[in-house]
Amino acid sequence: MSAPVFTALDHLMMSRALRLAERGAFTTKPNPMVGCVLVDGDTVVGEGWHERAGGPHAEVNALAAAGARARGATAYVTLEPCAHTGRTGPCSRALVEAGVARVVAAMRDPFPEVSGRGFEALREAGIEVAHGLMEAEARHLNRGFLSRIERGRPWVRVKLATSLDGRTALANGESKWITGEASRLDVQRWRARASVILTGAGTVLADDPMLTARLGDDTPFVAPLRVVLDPGLATVARGRVREGDAPTLYVHAPDVKPPRQLDAQVASAPVKGGRFDLEAVLVQLARDHDANEVHVEAGATLAGALLGAGLVDELLLYVAPVLLGARARPLFADLDIASMAERLELTQVDARRVGDDTRLLLRPRTG
Repeated sequence: MSAPVFTALDHLMMSRALRLAERGAFTTKPNPMVGCVLVDGDTVVGEGWHERAGGPHAEVNALAAAGARARGATAYVTLEPCAHTGRTGPCSRALVEAGVARVVAAMRDPFPEVSGRGFEALREAGIEVAHGLMEAEARHLNRGFLSRIERGRPWVRVKLATSLDGRTALANGESKWITGEASRLDVQRWRARASVILTGAGTVLADDPMLTARLGDDTPFVAPLRVVLDPGLATVARGRVREGDAPTLYVHAPDVKPPRQLDAQVASAPVKGGRFDLEAVLVQLARDHDANEVHVEAGATLAGALLGAGLVDELLLYVAPVLLGARARPLFADLDIASMAERLELTQVDARRVGDDTRLLLRPRTG
């Protein structure tokens, strides 16, 4: 079968659908972000996005906005319409019943109950179906959801604030504040889109953080689960990580017995050589908590362990125009790189100015 040919209008409308989908970044988890635009000729007759988990899907919202004008229209949707009944009915059936003539999807949905079945249901009803338009952009948008479904673990983003000479704190641990206020506000939006904010026991003992998302406006969001990796539960006396409305989970070693009265969730995870099996921890977060994106805010030890294990998908690096000197603490611990051939190479996905700082979004190169 030859690859579909997409027009300039197709690209324009899919771009619009992707922008709509992104509006659900803080509220759709654990569901994917999806946008839909209905077009008759070159006129938009309806559009919508998946606004929250458990609510109507993007296609249903767009059809409601279009009404009778949906008949004969083209639906541009960022993900294959679902063909199963979950908390809502199948979107493929809704598109068929509305009389849509053509469906253009950015990508197939890898979720087992959907994968290919939505397209099949549409074709069986006589609807023209094409997919693959702006698929890379659609995958980037839903990289967390796709990671959980396809790899069985969340997408891992490590956030770090650094000086120009690659230092995250003074030798005594003082790190407030390397970056400016604009960067600290920007981080809150990354926290809010995550399913989990992950840290280690060392950070809790040193800083006693709350690790909550604070957007400072009326933007709705689903509070991420705060997860503390604490093999011996040495941090439970530090209460700020349990304050507020966000839930908290302590992950401990299998041979440790949690306190009876602890206002938080607890779970054990495998330990190898005195350290957590970090991949097993991530698999548990995906399986037991539907975690799409894990946002890591921790010290050099945990950040280095995740990077060394090949478990970091994305680095969110805020670089401040300051110098902290050779005695200050590095970005990553325990990276044993002896030659240039062993260096870890990164791909720059995005770079922008945030206040006086520079924000870099980087991905480790594979292969």
